[in-house]
Amino acid sequence: MSTSFPLDGKRVRFSGATHVGRKREHNEDSIHVPTDQRLAIVADGMGGHASGEVASRLAVDILVDHFQQTAEQQTLTWPYKVDRDMRADINRLITGVKLANVEIWERSQRESRMKGMGTTVVALYFLDDGVIVGHVGDSRCYRLRGGELAQLTEDHSLINDYIKMKRMTAEEAENWPHKNVVVRALGMKEAVQVDILTEVPKVGDVYILCSDGLTGMVPDAQIAYMVGKERDLDHACELLIDAANEEGGIDNISVVLARVEPA
Repeated sequence: MSTSFPLDGKRVRFSGATHVGRKREHNEDSIHVPTDQRLAIVADGMGGHASGEVASRLAVDILVDHFQQTAEQQTLTWPYKVDRDMRADINRLITGVKLANVEIWERSQRESRMKGMGTTVVALYFLDDGVIVGHVGDSRCYRLRGGELAQLTEDHSLINDYIKMKRMTAEEAENWPHKNVVVRALGMKEAVQVDILTEVPKVGDVYILCSDGLTGMVPDAQIAYMVGKERDLDHACELLIDAANEEGGIDNISVVLARVEPA
């Protein structure tokens, strides 16, 4: 079921879904669709014996809890005009992700059955007049605007590093056997670097958070078409997951959509 929240003269509506796919026994992805904070998250866990599921759930829960706690600590500025400065909220997002990383790392060191667990994370946080995206790993954030799909995040993956170094073309990468290897994730090291981007959303924009279980199966052009033509966000999530499963569903599939609408 979708949820919506007021923005400055606009609204943002969220919906999301996750599916085990057709080849895996467990769903190691976790998602968060907002209920109070305007924060959406997709995390794609890794590690044997269901520890990937533990890692992705820790990432989501710690980040959501951090935003709830820090929201209560913010200075009340009403009825005066607020300084619309994103720096404090960027710091909230970076800190939340780093707290999750430390917890996942420490648990993997303490508990032998959790050794090697980790997770990607991509999070989207709406302010009244802006949006912040933070991510680690190869789960992605796209923006669909005026029918044009743009990938806002850059994959922290071995294959993307090879492409950037011009050691491989995008066409050659399609059949490369190691294309799912990530070079940055929560839990890999005691510290982690979080990539951040900010922008001003426009009415009609749709932001798409997803795991590689979707992007590895469904081409960008098809994602853009399906999201663009479907007004019901719940149904759009279902269509994307169905499309990934129809192509084989070799991995868990997760998607969260956020659409900016008129007030």
